[in-house]
Amino acid sequence: MKFLCLDCDEPMKLLRTEGPDEGSLTVTFRCPECGFRVAMLTNQFETQLVRSLGVKVGGRSEPERPFEHLRASMAASADVHVAGEDVVRQEPSGPGCPFASMIPGDDAAAPASVRWSPDAEARIERIPSFIRPMARQAIERYAEGKGHRVITDAVMDEARSALGM
Repeated sequence: MKFLCLDCDEPMKLLRTEGPDEGSLTVTFRCPECGFRVAMLTNQFETQLVRSLGVKVGGRSEPERPFEHLRASMAASADVHVAGEDVVRQEPSGPGCPFASMIPGDDAAAPASVRWSPDAEARIERIPSFIRPMARQAIERYAEGKGHRVITDAVMDEARSALGM
């Protein structure tokens, strides 16, 4: 996120941070062109939210790498750990990336041992084509894991809730 000076249309520069005092955090920015300053003050809840998300206040010393946020989210996931370009699956042990179960593994080409009801098949066809294969695979894996032999609308609703879709 960047703050822009409305008069100069220049990115504001971090001037200073203060706090958190009594749970609030103050961040002051200054326009390098005209000197205009603006301050942002967070309350206790916002300060806690910023900390829990691991947000770093201030500038970066190195440029952002491609997909940096996605890689960090995947690395923090309980289901998938990214090491270089290899994806290693582990047993789930807590919350992580809600889409980690949708990433194809070595078994991606294996046929599903579940079948689709006509209503569920029609419903999956309404999902946009670019995401449909990933959604289909995630629902099939979910159904297999729960012991369902037929994917129905009810199973799709259950999978949707469980997978955060």
